[in-house]
Amino acid sequence: MKHAKHTNTPELPPEVRPGQSIELLKELHILTRDGKLNQDSRRKLKQVYHLYNFIEPLLKDVQATKPGVSLVDHGAGKSYLGFILYDLFFKGHGEGAHVYGIETREELVQKSTELAARLGFGGGMSFLPLSVAESTTSSQLPDTIDIVTALHACNTATDDAIDFALKKKAKHMVLVPCCQAEVATLLRKNKGKDLGRSALTEIWRHPIHTREFGSQITNVLRCLQLESHGYQVTVTELVGWEHSMKNELIVATYKNLPRRRPTERLQEVMAELGLDEMKQRFYSPLSTD
Repeated sequence: MKHAKHTNTPELPPEVRPGQSIELLKELHILTRDGKLNQDSRRKLKQVYHLYNFIEPLLKDVQATKPGVSLVDHGAGKSYLGFILYDLFFKGHGEGAHVYGIETREELVQKSTELAARLGFGGGMSFLPLSVAESTTSSQLPDTIDIVTALHACNTATDDAIDFALKKKAKHMVLVPCCQAEVATLLRKNKGKDLGRSALTEIWRHPIHTREFGSQITNVLRCLQLESHGYQVTVTELVGWEHSMKNELIVATYKNLPRRRPTERLQEVMAELGLDEMKQRFYSPLSTD
């Protein structure tokens, strides 16, 4: 009777996807040295995989029309998302496929660059020590980018990422906005003169409501801006990021849709709320008509 052969290869946790680089997961401290997951890393892996499920169809959509897909991840941090995307999708798709991580902290850029080289990802991954605004005019990035992501890019950095994507003619955007303080600040500044104008100003009369309404209306303006540029916009909850209050996911896909109606709505909302100072930020291609 033959006995089954035993191997010393540890069994991976069921959460880890087939084909995933175990070395990468260990380098990102998602897996321990002996290939295990703790509670915190299990949650982190679940979050990244959940977001990957949103992005993978967009990657395949671009891939159906061209051989090499380009993606820019703004506010990349330690580039968890970029590395997972590259490992699960980009590394098997030949020349031209490229992930760019944009991050202001040079030490994180350096660490990500070194890790990509160690893993053999260096040919398809680049990390640049730039702000989102600086990256828009940087010669280190191509003139067009297929997909732009910005996860928890604080305050106006999300708007800079949208501006980047519009100028780079991105087909898809994936945004998880964070810390939208600019509009709330303007609402607060104009509160005294606005309160008597309409009963609707009661919505942001109290400070906590000013902050929450400011955050809400910022994302409304962003969606209208994207629609005014011809994008189809979907707003949903990023289920799986349960530990975060900033749980709104905006996915935009360029469809060359009619633009006049969202442009008019964008202007009307800003005028109604006393936000005309924001016109330069939430610009539309038809706003000067």
